[in-house]
Amino acid sequence: MTMIPFDDRDGVIWYDGKMVDWRDAKLHVLSHALHYASAVFEGQRSYGGEIFKLNEHTERLHASANLLDFKIPYSVGEINKAANEAVAANNLVDAYVRPIAWRGSEQMSVPAMGATVHVAIAAWQWPSYFTREARMKGIRMNIAKWKRPSPETAPSKSKAVGLYMICTLSKHDAMRADYDDALMFDWRGQIAEATGANIFFVDGQQIHTPTPDCFLDGITRRTVIDLAKKRGFEIVERAIMPDEMEGFQQAFLTGTAAEVTPIREIGDYNFEVGKIAKQLVTDYDDLVNRRQVGV
Repeated sequence: MTMIPFDDRDGVIWYDGKMVDWRDAKLHVLSHALHYASAVFEGQRSYGGEIFKLNEHTERLHASANLLDFKIPYSVGEINKAANEAVAANNLVDAYVRPIAWRGSEQMSVPAMGATVHVAIAAWQWPSYFTREARMKGIRMNIAKWKRPSPETAPSKSKAVGLYMICTLSKHDAMRADYDDALMFDWRGQIAEATGANIFFVDGQQIHTPTPDCFLDGITRRTVIDLAKKRGFEIVERAIMPDEMEGFQQAFLTGTAAEVTPIREIGDYNFEVGKIAKQLVTDYDDLVNRRQVGV
C-alpha cells in the first residue's frame, strides 16, 4: 500500500494559534529545531472523539520543553482546546494526535535563547501501530545495538526529538532482519524499553517492568500498571538483566501507538501469548473505548 506523504494531505493543522491548510503548515529550513533537535512532542490517541488522557500528555509536553530550556507560549488548557479542535476540524473520531513545540529560525548557533517557540498540532487517521492480528499473535523483536543513554548525558525524562534518533536506527535494523521491533538496553546493560514503547514481563502472577530511570515513564505504562493492580497482579518495578528473560513466561509492550501488544520472541528468548497479556489487551481496549472494565 502506498503511503500518502505527510506534507501532501487534505485537512488542517493548528499552528501557532490558528488553523492553517495542511500543506501550508511549514517551517524554515534554518529552524533551530532542525539543526539542533530543540523540539519536543507528544503522541496521543482519540477514541470515539475523545483524546485519551489529554491533560497528562499536555502537561508532559510542557515539562519536556522546560527540560530543554524553553517555555511553550500556550497554557495547558489552551493546548488541550487546540488538540480537540484539530481532531474536530479534520472530521476525525478515532485518530492519532501529534502536538510538537520547537525553536524557530531567529538564531542559527548552539545557543538559542532568543528564538521564537512555535507549536503545532496535527491529527490524522492512523490504525494501531501493530495490526490486531499481529498483536494477538505476538510480535517478534531483536535486540538493538544502540543503548539508552545515561540521564547524565541526555534529558531522558523529556519526550525530545533528539532522543529518538537511535530508536529509528534500531527499528530499521529490526525491520531489515524481518522483526517487528527492537528491545533496547541502557548504558548499564539493563533492559530498558522498545523503540517507542515500554516493556513488561510476566512471572506467574507477578508482572515485572524496568524502573524508568533513563527513559520515559509512559502514560500508557502507568495506565496498564493500574489496570493490572485492579486485576490483583503484583507489579515489580526493578532493574532487569537480559538473561532474566529466560525465566519469564509472557511479555508485552505498552504505548500510545502500540497500546498493549504481546511479544512472542525477543532474540533467542520465546514467550507465550498468555492469559495475562491477553487480558490486559482487552482491559486497555475497553478503557480507552469507555467500555466497563470487568474485574
